[in-house]
Amino acid sequence: MSAKLGVIITGALVLPLISTSAIAADLVGHIEIPRGKHPASGVEVRLRETGATTMADANGNYTFTGLKAAMYTLDVLTDGKVSASKTVRVGDGVTRADLNFDRNAGEFDRVVVLAQRTTTAIARATQQEAPNLVNLTTAAEIRKLPDVNAAEAVRRVPGISLETDTGEGRFINIRGLDSDLNSTTFGGLRLPPSNNASPFGGGRAVAMDAIPAGFIGALTVTKTNIPEQDAEALGGTIEITPKTAPRNARAFVEGHIGTGREDQRGDGITDFSVTAGGRFGSGSHDDKAIQAYSDHPFSIVATLAYYENKRSVDDIEAGYVDNQPTIPDKAFAAFEQRYYLYHRKRHGYGLDFGYQPDADNQYYIRGFDAGYTETVNRQRLLYNFDGTPMVDPANRNGLIDTTASGGFDKTLRDEREHIDNKVFALGGSNRIGDNTLDYRVGYTRGSFNKPYDYNSDFNYPAPNGVVTYDNTTDPNFPRFSTTGATPLNSANYALASVVNSTQDIRDRESSYNVNYKIPMQLSGFADENIKFGLNVRLRDRTASGTQNSYANTPSMPLTSAIYGPDIIFYDGHYQNGPQIDMNAIRGLVNGLQPSVSTNNTVNGLLQYAKDKEDVYAGYAQYQFGFGKLSFITGVRIEDTHATYGANGVSTSKDASGNTVINAVVPVSSSTSYLNFFPSIQARYEIRDDLILRAAFSSTIARPGFNEVSAALNVNPGAGLVVQGNPDLKPTTAQSFDLSIEKYLNDGGIASFGLFDKELGNYIASVTTTKVLPNDGLFAGFLGPAHVITYDNIASARAWGFEANYEQRFKRLPGWLNGFGLGFNWTWVDSTFAIRPGENSPLPSTSRNTINAAAFYERNGLMLHLGYYYVSRNLFGIGGSAATDVYSEARTSLDFGSSYSFNKNLSVYFNAKNLGNTKLKFTEGTANRPIQREFYGRTYQLGVSFDY
Repeated sequence: MSAKLGVIITGALVLPLISTSAIAADLVGHIEIPRGKHPASGVEVRLRETGATTMADANGNYTFTGLKAAMYTLDVLTDGKVSASKTVRVGDGVTRADLNFDRNAGEFDRVVVLAQRTTTAIARATQQEAPNLVNLTTAAEIRKLPDVNAAEAVRRVPGISLETDTGEGRFINIRGLDSDLNSTTFGGLRLPPSNNASPFGGGRAVAMDAIPAGFIGALTVTKTNIPEQDAEALGGTIEITPKTAPRNARAFVEGHIGTGREDQRGDGITDFSVTAGGRFGSGSHDDKAIQAYSDHPFSIVATLAYYENKRSVDDIEAGYVDNQPTIPDKAFAAFEQRYYLYHRKRHGYGLDFGYQPDADNQYYIRGFDAGYTETVNRQRLLYNFDGTPMVDPANRNGLIDTTASGGFDKTLRDEREHIDNKVFALGGSNRIGDNTLDYRVGYTRGSFNKPYDYNSDFNYPAPNGVVTYDNTTDPNFPRFSTTGATPLNSANYALASVVNSTQDIRDRESSYNVNYKIPMQLSGFADENIKFGLNVRLRDRTASGTQNSYANTPSMPLTSAIYGPDIIFYDGHYQNGPQIDMNAIRGLVNGLQPSVSTNNTVNGLLQYAKDKEDVYAGYAQYQFGFGKLSFITGVRIEDTHATYGANGVSTSKDASGNTVINAVVPVSSSTSYLNFFPSIQARYEIRDDLILRAAFSSTIARPGFNEVSAALNVNPGAGLVVQGNPDLKPTTAQSFDLSIEKYLNDGGIASFGLFDKELGNYIASVTTTKVLPNDGLFAGFLGPAHVITYDNIASARAWGFEANYEQRFKRLPGWLNGFGLGFNWTWVDSTFAIRPGENSPLPSTSRNTINAAAFYERNGLMLHLGYYYVSRNLFGIGGSAATDVYSEARTSLDFGSSYSFNKNLSVYFNAKNLGNTKLKFTEGTANRPIQREFYGRTYQLGVSFDY
């Protein structure tokens, strides 16, 4: 993240003690930030001479116990400098001392101390005081709605749109830029991707569904980079802050235990998380109260989160005959009825160990692991059409086609995968006079492992059937009738093939950081400083896989591999017949030998990759100001050195139609480039609660691994050549922002901001038609071939606005003061040259993204209703506008509620996806759906505790 942990309040003894009374005394008080009247919750209070520390609670109250009666002076410090002070005579019994302080727009750009316990008001104050544009949400806010992972939680933030899969949020787009172009960090360390299936295949997007919500202390979205931040964040950076250790001696434990139900198939949920920690160690003190850092110099916090569910998916998918106007526009080439069950076990666990011998030195070691294990059972009925339909004379919206050569298929996919993120960090900070040195060594790993993926196909060959279908009257529910063939009769099917594949991808990064901060006094700004540092990121990525078909696969009848009644699903519109038994398929495969086939060999060769990418960076930044106007400016330099290795494979067909390998060529490409990233950001306080911001920042997105690979994959049978482009340049952005923010009471806000991102060297796929020589690598090519590669487009643009409003109506009389409203709207207009002479919105750019919330919070009762809408966006680039793929607009509605019996114990009930949101993809136009699936509702209930 962008700077030092926010406001720190400490105390000091500046007058000699005038009493030596042995009677224990207490000092209590309230700490308030005058700007916005925010209680300074979660900040630290310290008596300098004794080192006694405590922490302000959620209401800004602090307490010291067991003091000797004496004269003390409490100083309020910002970044080590005195902002306010108060002399207090502590007598016998209880003495009260309240403090207010003004930071003069000082650094306050992180959720402080215990992120998971930070209040909405202090998080909003953090955003208010940040030198750049950030949005924050804390664990307390995340718990108010049934968001089960990091992606679902962060979508509530302005500027964010969500990509979903299997009914859960997975990838995040920021201000219209797709997930491969953004950055995700965990505890300040950049996360490599753990799931290779990013929407555009760049292999750089972090699948955030692997991180359970119960594992998160806070989420911060940075939209305008400052020099100390990694520049690889074209749209922005999402920082996931883990739950952190307490600063005082009190041990704590908090978490929840819950269950629930997925109503699509009636499956249960297991959900729990627990975080516990405290300080320990021994020193010279007379009682349990901390009198100095050395009394309890060690801190520890451990976190465990687990969420298990069985998500069911009802899905229909279609392929069209793209040969208009000769063939009717809605003609099916194939139609699939898919019935899924996903069984996911998501975990997160971590340990944070700290050592702070005194106020000027601290050290830490942290380790975290988050991910999931998932099994997939997909039952599918597939209609294969000849693709030469005629109009149904009985229904002008209907078509008639035959299945004489295509037939029907019943298939089973039985797959297991492990997705995992590992984070390890070792570091510390030291105050050297007025200067601060901090440093960190880190290691992160994202991994995807698929130990098996059995795909069995039972075929009903050449049934000579006639299928009449209507996919125009209601495109969401195409209607079918068959004559001359019975696709639901299991006796018509026999096993045609079984294929098993494996895959292993590991993306690892070692990083080294050092920063040095020097206070300055040139402009008179309270927090004037210059900061510079060095950063090294060493990344390596490996990928491998296998594919096995099996020799002498018997022609097993489907009747010997089925169980249960007929599957009737999709709101009763479709049926698949009985289910295929995965244990029968596994038992069969265990008795077979894998085939030594060219296809298997080619598939394994094409999955190989070995990439290395090292980034060496340095920066200098200067923060200064004049009165109510402050600036942060500087430049970052990044030097990139990379090598991308893969296999290039050329194949052809022999006279018998068998695949033949013409050549296997190990290929690698190397590149290096140097980039400068200047930025300047201004913040002006029109009033204490009214902030005007203007910013210029610059960022980068490096090419996707598949895009820059030199591998050449040649398929004469399909007339297709695919090759990456080693000469690709990274995409860069020059970003401009202007915003005004009105901070309201009780953590409220009303803001409006404009943004413009000018992109250089945007990367897109390019499809051309060429006549290739029928020899060498291209042996077997006859006539025109489609050649797919990637190229830089000189310019692209995304611009728009964000509007945000949130208010708690605390000033209403009586019970009405529990009500509140929230609303944010992001509007994005974007453009790039999708094909020569043809412009389009950028991939993943939704024109409108809207969040709205109505809530009630009073006397321990919390009720929250959350609404989310994202409009249509380009999901896949085809060869023409008619074959571009779009993700259609989605709306979701969620409900969260809880009741607190006391400060330690509460119960909750949540309902997710109340409207049973559909995920729908279309080809070309909205009336040509190629996929439409839904998942049902989710209900959660449980108990939360905090001690």
